[in-house]
Amino acid sequence: MFTFFLIMLKSYRRVVVVRKEKNLARNSIKKIFLALILVSFIQVPSLAIDDVWGGSGLMEDAYQSETSSQSSTVFDTTNSGPSTVEQNYYEQQQSEPSAYSENKTPDITDLIDTSTATADKENKIIKDIEFYGLNSIPKDELLSKMKMKAGEPYTKSDLQEDLRAIYSTGYFTEKMKAVPNVNSDGTVTIKIVVQENIPVKDFTIDGNTVIPTSEIIGFLDGMKGKPQNISEINQAIAKIQDLYIQKGYILSRVDSVTDDPDGTINISIKEGVIDKIMIEGNEKTKDYIIARNILTEPGMVYNENLVKEDLVRLYATQAFKDVTREIEPSPDVPDAYDITIKIKEQRTASISVGGGLDTVTGLFGSLGISENNFRGRAERISLTGLAGTGVIMNDNSVKDHMNLQAELSYFKPYFFNADTSLNTRLFFRDFGSYQIPMAIERRFGGEMTVAHKLKKNRHATATFSLGLEDINVKEGDFNKIAMLYRAYNVPLSERAKQLEGGLFLSLSPALLFDTRDSATVTRHGTMASLRFDESFGMNGFNKTNGRLTGMIKQYIPIAKKSSLALTVKGGGAIHGHIPEVMAYRLGGPYTIRGFKMSGVGTGNAFVMGSAEFATPIPFMDRTRIAFLNNLRFTVWMDAGKVFDGTVSNKIYDRPMYAVSAGVGLKVFVPGMGPVSIDYGIPLTNSGRNGAKHGYFTFGVGDLMY
Repeated sequence: MFTFFLIMLKSYRRVVVVRKEKNLARNSIKKIFLALILVSFIQVPSLAIDDVWGGSGLMEDAYQSETSSQSSTVFDTTNSGPSTVEQNYYEQQQSEPSAYSENKTPDITDLIDTSTATADKENKIIKDIEFYGLNSIPKDELLSKMKMKAGEPYTKSDLQEDLRAIYSTGYFTEKMKAVPNVNSDGTVTIKIVVQENIPVKDFTIDGNTVIPTSEIIGFLDGMKGKPQNISEINQAIAKIQDLYIQKGYILSRVDSVTDDPDGTINISIKEGVIDKIMIEGNEKTKDYIIARNILTEPGMVYNENLVKEDLVRLYATQAFKDVTREIEPSPDVPDAYDITIKIKEQRTASISVGGGLDTVTGLFGSLGISENNFRGRAERISLTGLAGTGVIMNDNSVKDHMNLQAELSYFKPYFFNADTSLNTRLFFRDFGSYQIPMAIERRFGGEMTVAHKLKKNRHATATFSLGLEDINVKEGDFNKIAMLYRAYNVPLSERAKQLEGGLFLSLSPALLFDTRDSATVTRHGTMASLRFDESFGMNGFNKTNGRLTGMIKQYIPIAKKSSLALTVKGGGAIHGHIPEVMAYRLGGPYTIRGFKMSGVGTGNAFVMGSAEFATPIPFMDRTRIAFLNNLRFTVWMDAGKVFDGTVSNKIYDRPMYAVSAGVGLKVFVPGMGPVSIDYGIPLTNSGRNGAKHGYFTFGVGDLMY
């Protein structure tokens, strides 16, 4: 037994000795291998640390000897798989969450050292620039952003600037390296290692309801397949938010942006939903009257454009001095808002007394009574009367007769819905006719007009009018007319046709378009109208006629306060016979200025154009007086022609066409519209009864038809 133990002990010692000898051999081999590596590094002077710019992470195995261009290296561009360094970068990037904020730019200058090895490379010619780690970004895209080019001298400052430019593209992490190697022919090869961000696979959009996903994705599609680019993503987010703002959704915002490990980017949007709408400040006006004019509702996404339309609609009732809105976050619903409509009511009942001068009515006085918030329902009712001396500064074609007018009107701003209104009026007029020479016109009747603002274009309004009017024309001075008829060999039987009136039922659809920036002092925008009038002769169907009339006026801003207005008008009979009392006319303050009323002619059709330059009067527009601030000096030119003229054109030698130019003053008066005084000079034949050397005209309002 003891002998067996000694044999086992000797065997164990032999095993230990053998193992020690093997360990010594292994240690010796390691020392020899390390010594060889150390010797090889000592023989490569170009691999000093000052030749490498970039962040930490590039190990010694990224260095390449300049003594042989055939050396094995991790920069081997023929290697189809990622290098060890690139794989390490990628694995590290995968383990780090992505945050959509600007990364801190690597401090490249911290690793720059002014050593001899670096100085030896300065100003050597660059042979090539190589990139490693590119997967989806083209090399040419990076080269286009670099200052250094092949064939040009190398400098360390240029390389530093180029690394910043490459990093600023946003496609790469801050783990970036650049190694300039001196080749055997004395040139320099720049080797740049980059690590791309995770490529974008797809986008998901959550929370959008008012803007379709396809429209939002349009800002993002260009990033698919490319590395995540924080700068481009932030730019796309800004564009998405701008899109919402442009459409009026000013409370909308991109709430969060996250990414999945597979490269999918998730965008969450909070659009700004309305929780409650409240009304404050009304005392006389009923709540439901205000509420029905507010088309914005709780549960909708807040839209500033729609809310502004609601405020304008309320203000247009003329029942309020001021209408504003306040927005506050809802205390009950996260990411929702409460809207408060604040009302300041004004005195709505008024009595007005006024007067003025107008070419049509002469020197006149007026009296009116109105209530703009009738029964607290924002409805308007008014009664007005006017008495004038009659047409002034005119030729002898107009009978000297007082101008008497009266009108009772009722306006209902909410007719079935907030976009539809109803206006009704009863009227009476008695005046010396400026359509029929030396005749007296008397008109009375009523009209009802329904106006509807179109949803597809908020600047457009469709109207439909139903009217009944009795037109009575009687002789004013038979002897004078008989003399004129004989002088021009016109049969007196034609006079009966001139005095033709009647009872007419009219149906008039129309379309209005208005984009003017202001009705007070307009500088830009468009105003247009198109109207068809079908008049049925109730006491003689042969008097039934139809006509179409249109107008377009374009305002062009000039300098800071001036404007140029270009106007085109036209109209004509579509069917039937139009009595002369209903004929078109040219001449006077609303058509061709520089001519008397109907001084150019009357007929069944016409066309005209006008150009008017308006500018403030120096120093007057700087006062605190609204009247003077709105006063404008005008320079204008008018031109027009009448077709299918009446017999009046013959007996008064009217030219039927005219061109005139002149100057004037224009000011906007609330409740009346633009008031103007113009002096025009005919540039063409003014006719026997025309004013060859010029003529004043006075106008109140702006006729649309």
